[in-house]
Amino acid sequence: MAAAIAQGQGQRLLRGPERVAALLLAMGKPLAGRLLKHFDVDELKQITRSVADLGVVPSPTLEALVEAFAAQFARGVDLLGSPAEVEQMLDGVLPPEQIADVMSDVTGASNEAVWERLSNAPESVLSAYLAKEHPQTAALVLSRVAPACAAKAMGLFPRDLRNEVARRLLGVSPVSEGALRLVQAQLQEDLLSNVSRQSGSEHNVRVANIINKMERDQMEDVMQALATARPKAAETLRGLMFTFDDIVKLQPKARSVLFDKIPTELVVLALKGTDAGFRDAILSSLATRARRIVDSELASGGPALQRDVLKARRMIADTALELSNSGEIELASAEDEDELYE
Repeated sequence: MAAAIAQGQGQRLLRGPERVAALLLAMGKPLAGRLLKHFDVDELKQITRSVADLGVVPSPTLEALVEAFAAQFARGVDLLGSPAEVEQMLDGVLPPEQIADVMSDVTGASNEAVWERLSNAPESVLSAYLAKEHPQTAALVLSRVAPACAAKAMGLFPRDLRNEVARRLLGVSPVSEGALRLVQAQLQEDLLSNVSRQSGSEHNVRVANIINKMERDQMEDVMQALATARPKAAETLRGLMFTFDDIVKLQPKARSVLFDKIPTELVVLALKGTDAGFRDAILSSLATRARRIVDSELASGGPALQRDVLKARRMIADTALELSNSGEIELASAEDEDELYE
């Protein structure tokens, strides 16, 4: 069998003990129990750690795994591995003291895994989730995740909530293991499982952002190649991409927020070579004083090198993407448009 189950559309990559963990969960306790008796303690710890950290296994992945083992499994729903599943699976199979030994190892590894996975979740998702919780709960969670993740998530809070959580962070005291497990279980159910389900779309966003930062001719060449090889994927990516040309599609309020962040000299440079309609749309988004300065510079200024113009446009488009990722503006769907100038 291949070293890993191939990752296809709607599938998740499983390796080593994760494959065993998924199959054991799919088999159910009676059959899994019979198989577990043939593993030694070290192997059980490795497998049960994988069960505890498994999270969501989409049905397509499970089906591919089953086919690889040539087993007669019916099509199933997604699986969700957790420490509770580990303990239930071992109950009646191993002596209580051996279960306690295994679970002690599993719980410690699982606890660390929850906070590590949470630290790698999108900060906007974590922030939106914690904003609905009690500030003390938010402070507890943020005290456990990576500092960089906590800082970005707090930065997205409303000002009053951010300051309240900061005060509570100073007073976070040790929490009982039982209470901490309850918090972790809720985070796993409410947040991490959803993040796993959305990983495909998150991956598309990352790919779109990578392509979006290429030079325009490289970008178009890559997209044309993708359109030939994987047309549906290319269409999805096209809808997630955003360029300077797409700024006129933003709502007026979003354009105003964007250009409040952009220096006037960068706006002047980016507008070189644009047509009157595009230029008017951008000028209408500027504050009165900035609009007068830009208009005057465009009327009296000399020509600029194309590479400098394109660099300025890229910087403005990147700023728009950053503001969108932080939730400050919403981007309209980008459509494939021709260059505004040769």
